[in-house]
Amino acid sequence: QVQLVDSGGGLVQAGGSLRLSCAASGIVFRLTVMAWYRQAPGKQRELVATSTSGGGTNYADSVKGRFTISRDNAKNTVYLQMDSLKPEDTAVYYCNAVRYSGGVKLEYWGQGTQVTVSS
Repeated sequence: QVQLVDSGGGLVQAGGSLRLSCAASGIVFRLTVMAWYRQAPGKQRELVATSTSGGGTNYADSVKGRFTISRDNAKNTVYLQMDSLKPEDTAVYYCNAVRYSGGVKLEYWGQGTQVTVSS
């Protein structure tokens, strides 16, 4: 059974930093594409950052230069370091894992962790 457990959210002032963690179990982590999404009140869920199994990373334009995604395959954990936080970064952040089995895309989500940035 695949399980993703998000943690690390909280309340921080603008300009501050937070680090989110997502511990995964039940998957071959090193072969899995991991990502962070976020959803602000009244808005659609959006992709924030992606970490591929090959070590590549991608970021939404709104977070480039401020957020860094990383992974520790030995610990089955993916991180999101968030620096220079802005009030518009306020959202629930979700960890996401994607793998393919027999050509079928399987997607899993963490429970979400709230990030609130005060001005």
